[in-house]
Amino acid sequence: MRSVRARAAIGATLVVAVALVAAGLAVLSVLRTNLIDQADLQAEVAAREVAGQLALDTAYADLDLDDEEDHPVQVTDEEGRVVFVSKGLRAISGTASTGVSPVPSASAGATPSPGDDDDDGDDDDGGDSARPARGEVSSDDPDFSDGTATVDGKQADYRFAAVEATTPAGLTLTVHAGAPLAAEQEAVNTVRGAMLTGLPLLLAVVAGVTWLVTRRALRPVEGIRREMAAITASEDLARRVPEPGSRDEIAALARTTNETLTVLEASVERQRRFVADASHELRSPIASLRTQLEVAEAHPELLDLPGAVADTVRLQVLAADLLLLARLDAGEKPGAARLEVGALVREEVSQRTGDRIPVTVEVAEDASYEVNGSRGQLVRVIGNLLDNAQRHAAHRITVQVAADGSGVRVEIRDDGAGVPEDERERIFERFVRLDDARSRDDGGAGLGLAIARDVATRHGGTLTVHRAPEGGAAFRLWLPYAAAA
Repeated sequence: MRSVRARAAIGATLVVAVALVAAGLAVLSVLRTNLIDQADLQAEVAAREVAGQLALDTAYADLDLDDEEDHPVQVTDEEGRVVFVSKGLRAISGTASTGVSPVPSASAGATPSPGDDDDDGDDDDGGDSARPARGEVSSDDPDFSDGTATVDGKQADYRFAAVEATTPAGLTLTVHAGAPLAAEQEAVNTVRGAMLTGLPLLLAVVAGVTWLVTRRALRPVEGIRREMAAITASEDLARRVPEPGSRDEIAALARTTNETLTVLEASVERQRRFVADASHELRSPIASLRTQLEVAEAHPELLDLPGAVADTVRLQVLAADLLLLARLDAGEKPGAARLEVGALVREEVSQRTGDRIPVTVEVAEDASYEVNGSRGQLVRVIGNLLDNAQRHAAHRITVQVAADGSGVRVEIRDDGAGVPEDERERIFERFVRLDDARSRDDGGAGLGLAIARDVATRHGGTLTVHRAPEGGAAFRLWLPYAAAA
């Protein structure tokens, strides 16, 4: 039962079994009803033929009975006494009569007229209004009943029809004529036997076909499972699962699995590169700081205190950048505080008193640029962009805050060499620095722009780089307006 194939085969078999059983019962019911209706019609025809003869004052001995063996007839009077039975009829049930043998006046060898039994002297006006008139057969639907009859020593099941007739003398008689149910029972038993024989075979075929079809349909899944097991064992994320040529759900599963493996491979590779680059970046300031401390321990007069402080600050900044990247990779969501971007930019610029080049801020005084986000992270973005501009600008740095569609645009421009067009996306990767930046002692670790773009993306914004009118780089940070309360 743990196998999908087994569960599918069992489920399909059960559903088909229930459907076939219900359909079989319905077929048997319809068949039995139709056959009983035919028997009812035969019994009614036989009863009306005899009733018609009695209504014409035919003597019992002169009654013309067709096929007495298949259609036994019994006639009873108003008191339920048997006054006539067909030849060979020895026992009967289901007609509510008081006996089988005729009354003495209608015994074997006697041929009295039906009018001879009229002891009451009923006339046309004294009879029951529900009974047929003298010399007529009741036009009402006959009463049908199930019973048995013994004809010529053979007992069988019959369907009886009861029809009333009134003789010209006013005697009301009830004619019970039967139709055999042997054909109906044989047909129903035959159909039932065929169903009971064929049902197990059909269910076996359904189970087998379902098993084979499910097995064939799940064969690509087994291939995907084996390949995933091999990838897990080998830790080779460059491998991919086979994709079937069909366009069904399994093919979609294979494609999604390969897409997941591609993303996972890129993530693992990025993590490996991140660890390697972080180790490389940390090794240099740590080695420099250790060397300075060891020299100072042996020769205190040679201690380079400013250099040690610079290396310590560099380590501190790098550790803070790595911690922020780790939080961003873990899915840390920005805050929902309402911040005024113009005031945020002016405050950050005013606190940068040691910058090499003064920064010009262009913000409309009467405008309000509010966004939702984390104050600390957005300040970090602006600070990183300003640090990048300070490293590359020649004489001028400008920060412009303005409305841009449904958000705020913060553009930081410099008059440096700019960023080559083919490098404008690569500079946002982690630990990526252009050659001129690597030649500087204060070139940084190559994390500032990567952090800035990650923070902008998590705030629902964008960060791109273009060519500035001054000839240098223009970094454009776009953030959506704060949502209405």
